[in-house]
Amino acid sequence: MISATDVSVGYDDKLVIDGVGLRAGPGEVVGLIGPNGSGKTTFLRTLYAALRPRAGLVAIDDEPVTTLRGAELARRVAVVAQETPSDLPVTVADMVLLGRAPHRKALAPFSREDHQAVAAALTRVGARDLADRRYATLSGGEKQRVLVARTLAQQAEHLLLDEPTNHLDIRYQHELLRMVGQLGVTTVVVLHDLNLAARYCTTLVMLDRGRVVASGTPDEALTPDALHRVYGIQVERVIVGGCLQLVFSPVDQPGTRVRSSRMDDTDTSPGSGSPMGTGVTTP
Repeated sequence: MISATDVSVGYDDKLVIDGVGLRAGPGEVVGLIGPNGSGKTTFLRTLYAALRPRAGLVAIDDEPVTTLRGAELARRVAVVAQETPSDLPVTVADMVLLGRAPHRKALAPFSREDHQAVAAALTRVGARDLADRRYATLSGGEKQRVLVARTLAQQAEHLLLDEPTNHLDIRYQHELLRMVGQLGVTTVVVLHDLNLAARYCTTLVMLDRGRVVASGTPDEALTPDALHRVYGIQVERVIVGGCLQLVFSPVDQPGTRVRSSRMDDTDTSPGSGSPMGTGVTTP
């Protein structure tokens, strides 16, 4: 369980997060969404104690995160940050092996159990064949798989990801988020793509200027009214293959009607008269 209650965070005299709350239970995938500058990354960093809040409480399994130190925090929480050095002169296996550091004493050699955990993690993300490759030579999608494998080797029950789909093509975006959803751990993920958030998150928290403006299931949070207020854009909601997806219209186009509709997958074929546009992403 990850919980945040009335959390406020600031830099110098500027308040970036103002009274934000969140609750992520076992196996849930909670998405943090919102426009640039809304405070998503700042809030995520507060969840793993990289930043200390001015007010409010962040807890991991009901323990204040500020009381968890060093290896203990690393055993409980795994983080895939937005920027990870990609030119490290290490193999994929060595990169994943770093996830075992919280489970060994300082300067102690890695054990057979550590190497078995690495092999199991790489197998689980479908990257066992990459073990001997140099990490720097991998594609963006492969690197993200390896970083997720590192968190699996870490054996943490809580996973925090900051825009993990950045720089990935559409196939790898879907594959990565589908895989994350199947891990069965408590997950909080920052996403920009609202259609990916709608498809793969169980709960969404929408931030704007450091405050929560909508939250709940994707259907509850991604309302046309909330999206128009936050993003200044008209939205049509459709159901594709049982999943909520959004179609975006030009910003505040005069005469645009906001409505909801349902359609089957067969309605999305060329020439079907579907209102769907490039705003819909499907695997």
